[in-house]
Amino acid sequence: MIDHNGVERCDFICAHEDVVQAVNERMPDEELLYDLAELYKVFGDSTRIKILYVLFESEVCVCDLAQLLQMSQSAVSHQLRVLKNARLIKNRREGKTIIYSLADDHVRRILGQGMEHLTE
Repeated sequence: MIDHNGVERCDFICAHEDVVQAVNERMPDEELLYDLAELYKVFGDSTRIKILYVLFESEVCVCDLAQLLQMSQSAVSHQLRVLKNARLIKNRREGKTIIYSLADDHVRRILGQGMEHLTE
């Protein structure tokens, strides 16, 4: 509807009720959408992105990550916990050393597609 100033307005009259109904039926529940938003927040920190890109290239231990990022092991460990809680990375033990890697190919694709989008 166009008002007296020539501006289009929506008065919540559903012109395409079939579209609205179809989308509503496929809309994930609120909790799942919240979890998705929280996942993307994890990607919103440049230090965590750097860690993920190191792990994109190679499995590494905390010492190597700290050296590569020029950060303390404590600071790196904190970020690794955040990434692990978000299920973006995993670890395994080699003797006394913990080796970190990307959790799965989903994480690899998310990073790859993000970089592809930015460099197009």
